[in-house]
Amino acid sequence: MKSNKSFVTGIILGLLGIILFSSKAVMVKLAYQYQVDAVSVLLFRMLFSFPFYVVIAFLYRKNTNGVTLVKNDYLWVAFFGFVGYYLSSYFDFVGLVYIKASLERIILFLYPTIVLLFNKIFLKQVITKNQVYAIVLTYVGIIIAFWNEVAISGSDTYLGGFFILLCAITYAAYLSGSGWLIPKFGVVKFTAYAMIVSCIFVFVHYGIANPIDLLNYPWQVYLLGFLIAIFATVIPSFLVSTSIKLISSSNFAVIAAVGPISTIILAAIFLNEQLTLLQLLGAFAVIIGISLVSLSKKK
Repeated sequence: MKSNKSFVTGIILGLLGIILFSSKAVMVKLAYQYQVDAVSVLLFRMLFSFPFYVVIAFLYRKNTNGVTLVKNDYLWVAFFGFVGYYLSSYFDFVGLVYIKASLERIILFLYPTIVLLFNKIFLKQVITKNQVYAIVLTYVGIIIAFWNEVAISGSDTYLGGFFILLCAITYAAYLSGSGWLIPKFGVVKFTAYAMIVSCIFVFVHYGIANPIDLLNYPWQVYLLGFLIAIFATVIPSFLVSTSIKLISSSNFAVIAAVGPISTIILAAIFLNEQLTLLQLLGAFAVIIGISLVSLSKKK
């Protein structure tokens, strides 16, 4: 009974975390309405998140998981923090300048298939026939949704889609490469360390690219930056970590299919975005494809 209760709790926490994560793109698009650039919005996300991750890193500093950490382990954390949370986030925020929040989530949802491909190339893991069919279905869905948007919104969609694809690739590289480090550090400690590294890179990037006064933005930008940091970054990161601990990463990967759906709904409510019937068909194909990939991995 206790096990079943923990499983249900894990699913609820996972769904809540996914929905909060998916709200990020919507809030970023809302911030762009105040003529603010991608680097500035990213800065406020990291600036408001930074104190939380510093406190978490301090509290978990003595958690070793029975493993002795060496200098190279910390260097790899810095590298994956750069790739997975700085580069990936930057590409995502830039891409959202040019495309809908709902389309962003559909394209970004490619990352599980890219993880499979990375694991095949670098770790020589076998891709099953069912996974191949699921990957093909996923990419067909992306093409349908993307090309229909190009016909509606024009050539800027190419640029936005390219940056979101880079986001998916760098995030997939982070997931594939950091898997062996997470057991050494523990999920919470590793996430905190990687996020701190990412925050530092964003601060440096902003200092070089945007010499604007930090107090010179509309108040709505600060509010949205705070909301993105707390409700679309810090809180869901721990909800997801707890969910994975309770139900396993394989089960979590299946319920993660809620992400694009929740983004589409939130974008329709807060941004008045509407997907065409063809784009909804493409989104449905992507969700089915990723679910099949996840179920296949679970087996």
